[in-house]
Amino acid sequence: MDTSIKGKPVADLRDYLAGERTFLAWLRTGIALMGFGFVAAHFGLFADELPIMHHGTGVQNHGASLWFGTALIVIGVAVNLFSARRYMHLVSELNGGQLVHRFLSKEAVILAVVLVLLGISMTAYLTLVLVQPDALHT
Repeated sequence: MDTSIKGKPVADLRDYLAGERTFLAWLRTGIALMGFGFVAAHFGLFADELPIMHHGTGVQNHGASLWFGTALIVIGVAVNLFSARRYMHLVSELNGGQLVHRFLSKEAVILAVVLVLLGISMTAYLTLVLVQPDALHT
């Protein structure tokens, strides 16, 4: 059985499936980073809840945990964006010498886009809604 066309190796279905598994593993990594970032950002919020309830002051200090968590969410978004870009590039490379073209896993790419949008919205929430230092003092 010849595995090349005019000197170019032919991509096997296993190559496409391996690329998709790798892409989904990177998506899981991005989700984990965003989830850990969200938890880290809220850790300062939960640590301040008890003193606020007892003393009655409305000042919340999120400190470095908010910015650390936001940075992790941004990194998770970047991981998802770059993994989607790399997966699409890989499929186009595999299709380059192929007689029968395979297609992208549309569901996986849609999942990556949804995760990116979710990460951007979590970042906006953490930075715009939770950080209002002057509004609480007035």
